[in-house]
Amino acid sequence: MKKITIMALHLGYGGIEKAVCLLANILSNEYEVEIISTYKLYDKPVFNLNDKVVVKYLLNEKPNKKELFESIKKHDIVSFIKQSFMSLKILFLRKYIMIKAIKNIDSDVVISTRLMHNNWLSKYGKKKILKIAWEHSHHNNNKKYINKLIKSCQNIHYLILVSQELHNFYSKIINHNTKCIHIPLALEHIPSENSSLKEKQLISIGRLSKEKGFIELIDVFKEVNLRKSEWKLNIVGDGLEKEIIKQKIKENQLEENIIMHGYQNSDNINKLLLKSSIYVMTSFTESFGLVLIEAMSYGIPCIVYDSAKGALEIVDDNVNGFVITGRNKEEMVNKIVQLIDNFELRLSLGKNAKEKSKLFNIDSIKNTWKEVIENTIKL
Repeated sequence: MKKITIMALHLGYGGIEKAVCLLANILSNEYEVEIISTYKLYDKPVFNLNDKVVVKYLLNEKPNKKELFESIKKHDIVSFIKQSFMSLKILFLRKYIMIKAIKNIDSDVVISTRLMHNNWLSKYGKKKILKIAWEHSHHNNNKKYINKLIKSCQNIHYLILVSQELHNFYSKIINHNTKCIHIPLALEHIPSENSSLKEKQLISIGRLSKEKGFIELIDVFKEVNLRKSEWKLNIVGDGLEKEIIKQKIKENQLEENIIMHGYQNSDNINKLLLKSSIYVMTSFTESFGLVLIEAMSYGIPCIVYDSAKGALEIVDDNVNGFVITGRNKEEMVNKIVQLIDNFELRLSLGKNAKEKSKLFNIDSIKNTWKEVIENTIKL
């Protein structure tokens, strides 16, 4: 039986982390699987893992970005110096301990999930190991990032891309022997239940960070609220912009209509999706958009901006949702209101959304991963 190691930064909340746990689960039925995680953020992984999957944590220390920002915000010089030294220590250990772990990996296959891990695996991984880089970020035409990713894969056998667009892009410009493979992210299961689409609820899920566009989502919902004051917006997630978003909600007197749920486990997210009628994504960038498929699996139509390139392979305009070009906020508001006003349209788009989600079933995606792992993939 082959042994597979998946390298992770942490096993907390996040799209990458959810994908890592799902991949580990499906592969553990046929392979010996371990996850090497730099940080142990919680007592156990946030997303469910099979008992067969072995998890090894490398660091007891946790990232202190939040504490560092807090010291800057409070102009606390003593705390800032202390947190700065702690941050440098953690960054040093993060690299040193992971490199040490890579040198000692005895697996047949190693899967990297971060650009920095690609670099270290490429440089320090044993030659006999099949090395796979799994790219979860969109380059957004950032030449510096593109060059870094290509360089990080110098001694990597396969580069897995989560969207066809990213596959087409990188396969044309990689100038070494790394082979590009498109494997989309998958759903663990397609729920038997659908949302009734009758609840006056919008939902958006994601990390509360700048690239996810939640500040702009508040502006959009403010206009929706002026026309449809009985509707509510559920925001699920946490992150560095949490307090800024809360302040924005307060300034616009939307506390009664926008509910911030923080991080939630899968069961609670599924319950919220079942009570939602429209999914709204205002991300500036997305490499794929697993949350869209999750929403669609409950028969929920989705509205996205076309700047989130990965979402364009999921949402088909006027078929299972709407795609708004040029980040046109007025058009985003109009489409949300159109769906609110037209229940039959919600049902029609929602039905198509459910069918689209079935394309991302776990079985076909699992087979492609197996072909890569067994080194039998046909290009």
